[in-house]
Amino acid sequence: MENRKRNGVSSFQMPLHYPRYGKKEYLDMPEWKIDRLLAEYGLSVHGDLAYKREFAMGAFLWPDFHHDSKSTPYLNCKDTSTNAEKKVK
Repeated sequence: MENRKRNGVSSFQMPLHYPRYGKKEYLDMPEWKIDRLLAEYGLSVHGDLAYKREFAMGAFLWPDFHHDSKSTPYLNCKDTSTNAEKKVK
C-alpha cells in the first residue's frame, strides 16, 4: 500500500491481492494484525477486538451460498417481469 501526502492531498493505492484468510483465521488473528489488514485496504475501524473481527469478516469473507439457501432468497427468485418488459431489455 502506498499512502503519500502531495500538496495536501492523500492518495490511496489498493493492494493487488484480496485477503485469503478463512473465518477461523480471523477468529484467531491478533488485534494488531487485523488493524494492519484493515489499514492496508484504507479501512479504519474503531471498537473492541470482537467488533474489528466481525467487521473484517464482513468485509473480506464471501457468504457461504452452498449450505444455507434460506439466507439468500434472491437465488430462488422467479422472473416476474412481463413480456413487454422483457422486449425492452
